[in-house]
Amino acid sequence: MARILLYWGWSSQETDVAIRKVGKVVVNLVTGKIDAVHEGKRDKNEYYASTPDELWVDAGDLYVLPGLVDAHVHLNEPGRTHWEGFMTGTQAAISGGVTTVVDMPLNSIPPTTTVQNLEAKRDAARGQCWTDVGFWGGIIPGNDKDLPQLVEKGVKGFKCFLIESGVDEFPCVAEDDLVQAMVALDETPTTVLYHAELEGKGDAAKERMDSVSDKDPASYSTFLTSRPPSLELDAIELVISLHRRFPNIRGHVVHLSAAEALPAIRQARAAGVNFTVETCFHYLCLNAEQIPHGHPEFKCCPPIRDNSNRELLWEGLLDGTIDCVVSDHSPCVASLKRVEEDGDFMKAWGGISTLGLGLSLLWTEATNNRKEVSIGDIIEWTSVNTARHASLDGVKGSIEVGYDGDFVIWDPEAEFLVTKGLLKFKNKLSPYEGLRLRGVVNKSYVRGTLGYNRLTGGFVGLTAPGQLL
Repeated sequence: MARILLYWGWSSQETDVAIRKVGKVVVNLVTGKIDAVHEGKRDKNEYYASTPDELWVDAGDLYVLPGLVDAHVHLNEPGRTHWEGFMTGTQAAISGGVTTVVDMPLNSIPPTTTVQNLEAKRDAARGQCWTDVGFWGGIIPGNDKDLPQLVEKGVKGFKCFLIESGVDEFPCVAEDDLVQAMVALDETPTTVLYHAELEGKGDAAKERMDSVSDKDPASYSTFLTSRPPSLELDAIELVISLHRRFPNIRGHVVHLSAAEALPAIRQARAAGVNFTVETCFHYLCLNAEQIPHGHPEFKCCPPIRDNSNRELLWEGLLDGTIDCVVSDHSPCVASLKRVEEDGDFMKAWGGISTLGLGLSLLWTEATNNRKEVSIGDIIEWTSVNTARHASLDGVKGSIEVGYDGDFVIWDPEAEFLVTKGLLKFKNKLSPYEGLRLRGVVNKSYVRGTLGYNRLTGGFVGLTAPGQLL
């Protein structure tokens, strides 16, 4: 059966890359692929067809967008499913227009550092996913011989930490570990992702923590002082040097926070160094000045910095220095966030919960403060470029013939209040609670199959359409 989506009555900017004046999109529900795209506004009767093997969906005056690809999500299952899981995490994602997520290798037990561990994670995910799900592998000390096999089994690349990760089963790597990993991977097209914070030499970590030991731990400024931009700058310098040495492997800096690193990134990329950069919704939409005392739901690593830093990150995004925007959805149970205890930023888990809110966050920021940002720009950063980063270009992220039929019917004018009851992820702690956001997803389709319908209760009467990539 072919599914027909009609998009009617709006006009896109000519500069929009991923958005067009769509008249009809035809999806083959056997393959899940887009068979045809008909552009331009026409009389509805020219497009309409009603035959037994066709289903007609009229989007009216709403936008039809490509499904978002969130390439940085911690789903934590198995092992820490009480933090998050495949079902709740992907339901949260699809409710916000994300139709593909790529799961990070840590916070689950076991981590995705061997083929056996990857299979354990895939076994846990089967039958639960409302979005399509891909997987990153992990680099830890001593697993270099496992890496080529993980590529053969389909991982999209490898995440590593240059500073302690916060979980014992995923230790950080030193430069020598990375060199061994890259030697093992040098003949294999892949990507190495870096949590790019790096301690200085000697007793630097102790000195850093001693510098705030007498400060109020419930004050955000204490935590911010403990994670200075120099940690990111030193790490990115190492990343650049490694990928000069191993040009066949693409490097990728995850969750860039420190805008001070942008000049070095620009210089290296102009010199042809093979690496890309992402930032996150929280670095673009929040700032340190607005974080209240004793509210560690705002804590993440690296930290949210001041508003002047945020403005520079926006400049880097708009000029192409930063390639894409992701959630880094990293939830935990409430007790680890210490919100109802002492509000201690220094002891609280570092991670922000965002799944389901990213599209609305960027659109609200754009319409309120950044009139030069179009919905096409947002889709470029959150769909087109994230799909390319996860080696899903040609399959995900665009409305094109041959791509998967992943669509979002989206109302750019509707507004909503972020409440705990609205959040779909498991542990309903978010720094965005209480904000009024603009842009509402009415329906999400994965490979032509309806996976979310806000108008009929979200998931009522639907079956999880997600597949493992």
